[in-house]
Amino acid sequence: MQEPEEKRVRRSQRDYSLAFKLAVVGEVARGELSKKQAQRRYGIQGRSTVLVWCRKYATHFAAFKAAGHASPGQPLTVAQPPEQRIKQLETELREQQRVAAKALKDAQDLNLLLRTMLQVVEEDHGIPLPKKSFRRPFPAAKPPKK
Repeated sequence: MQEPEEKRVRRSQRDYSLAFKLAVVGEVARGELSKKQAQRRYGIQGRSTVLVWCRKYATHFAAFKAAGHASPGQPLTVAQPPEQRIKQLETELREQQRVAAKALKDAQDLNLLLRTMLQVVEEDHGIPLPKKSFRRPFPAAKPPKK
């Protein structure tokens, strides 16, 4: 079953700072993100923009790293422009909402399945199943009757 595609916000072309480009290239070079994932996470509109940056700035990133500014395992700390940070947070929120909606749907499907199974056991096999009601206090609140 296909899920409806997210409504994408078209972004106008903008100039990205060298520090931002180096940070993106660094994440791709370290293998933390693929080019496509970096494009989606940071809202970069062009399909080949990250690829071009990787080709153009790979030597800059290597020189920057060799100068001791960041170890290979650490991401570069670059202050993102506010609109980039907003785009990143919106993307993360949409992903969390998609995961939560899927988990809710799975839980509802499981609940329906279990209810149907109980109904089949009661009707077809004649096995009465007691219904539990939470209207009365929990059993731990009252001592059991003997």
